[in-house]
Amino acid sequence: MRKKVDFLVIGSGIAGLSYALKVAEHGTVCLVTKTRAKETATRYAQGGIATVMYTPDTYEKHIHDTMVAGDYLSNEKIVRITITESTERVKELIAWGAEFDKEKSGKYDLAKEGGHSEKRILHYKDQTGEEIEQTLLERVTSHPNIEILENHFAIDIITQHHLGKEVTRRTKEIQCYGAYVLNLQNNTILTILARTTLLSTGGAGNVYGITTNPEIATGDGVAMVYRAKGRVRDMEFFQFHPTALYHPAERPAFLITEALRGFGGLLKNRQGVEFMYKYDKRGSLAPRDVVARAIDNEMKISGDDCVYLDCRHLDKIQLVNHFPNIYAKCLSIGININNEMIPVNPAAHYMCGGISVDEWGRSSIRNLYASGECAATGLHGANRLASNSLLESLVFSHRASIDAAKQLATTALCEEIPDWNDEGTVLNEEMILITQSMKELQAVMTSYVGIVRSNLRLNRALKRLEIIYHETEDLYQKSVITQQICELRNLINIGYLIIKAALERKESIGLHYSIDYPRTRANEFEVADHPL
Repeated sequence: MRKKVDFLVIGSGIAGLSYALKVAEHGTVCLVTKTRAKETATRYAQGGIATVMYTPDTYEKHIHDTMVAGDYLSNEKIVRITITESTERVKELIAWGAEFDKEKSGKYDLAKEGGHSEKRILHYKDQTGEEIEQTLLERVTSHPNIEILENHFAIDIITQHHLGKEVTRRTKEIQCYGAYVLNLQNNTILTILARTTLLSTGGAGNVYGITTNPEIATGDGVAMVYRAKGRVRDMEFFQFHPTALYHPAERPAFLITEALRGFGGLLKNRQGVEFMYKYDKRGSLAPRDVVARAIDNEMKISGDDCVYLDCRHLDKIQLVNHFPNIYAKCLSIGININNEMIPVNPAAHYMCGGISVDEWGRSSIRNLYASGECAATGLHGANRLASNSLLESLVFSHRASIDAAKQLATTALCEEIPDWNDEGTVLNEEMILITQSMKELQAVMTSYVGIVRSNLRLNRALKRLEIIYHETEDLYQKSVITQQICELRNLINIGYLIIKAALERKESIGLHYSIDYPRTRANEFEVADHPL
């Protein structure tokens, strides 16, 4: 089966939906999502979206905070573009219908999170992502030029490789002609031909054993681009959120938003002693990489499986009103956050690297764009500043839509693309081969490629992954395509890219912290005098 469209969008979070709405004014759009359209990482974003709204905040302050959090590895040009364009994009989101909490005066109730020098986080209680996702989805589903294909899994992007031409990493003009997509309801493979394609496939948190990401976060977009010989960068920088709810029976881990620390929550050990000032003068509001390493160190010193977030000193009514979702979740497992400390530990949260794109969201492959977590714009550098990701998606999806619309008139469909060939494959009847390899992959990555690393651990991880890779590739070539084997294959690819990038990075910086290299740049653990 074949489908022809002007714009193909893979992924239905804030990046994919906002882009689809804009390019739909210029042609037909097919939006592919591998489960329900609303099931995205965007939906689970609790904290909010950062942007400059009122004085005394300024663009320069937000730019400075972003550069500091990124360990000065962020691309300053990209940071400036993102921050200066973010307010207009957020106002557009509000015009589309998204609601954010306001004070009695009518001004927006801005929150403050770790690494921010001013209050600039727009939020809707602790369910900001769900509010944004629902707003965008309502507009997309009602647009006559947009078709949504739910329960469709993108296997690979189509390039001239599928025309029998050799494509290597040295090929200068790799072109994207669309994608092969698996219909998960009838197991048929659809050939979607498109003039331009946007990847907005989200992150890859499931490469680790503990993650806040939904099950769909399997690095599909990055893996597809890497297999197509496109450029990927900064994969060593994988952000662990410091405070996921410690509840081992549950996956994914429930996120305890950083906004709760911005509201006044304090990190403490089991004895109720605050510890963050031992590591950084900003205390519990230090950037995520600093806090995650501090918690990791405290857990190793104590032997405990978690630390605690103490909110017992905060106004009880305001606490529940601002964080109803967190309050209800904790209460459901027997923790009343008004009276008890919340057990937390770090969990894989955000992929700062990804598909290398320019200031217009263009990848190294012609007619292929990327936006959102799967894209590496240069904004985050070595560590993402809290709540900068949603605004990055809005800004770069907007920019990509402008460029894609311009390219439409000079871009033709490639009609010669063959349909998917699965001759000689058989149905895999041993799912244990996939599930066990997934467990091995996650165990290796968690143990050897986590918050603190060493070359010894990384090289050991690489050897383990090579074995899993060869076993999986052999199985893939013989088997009828399924979502499970594709996701395993993609995550192995992600793990390999993280390890290789980490081995090439001969310094400790941002989210890549190696015991083999001394800290030489900003955000170093600072022993500061405790203010008390």
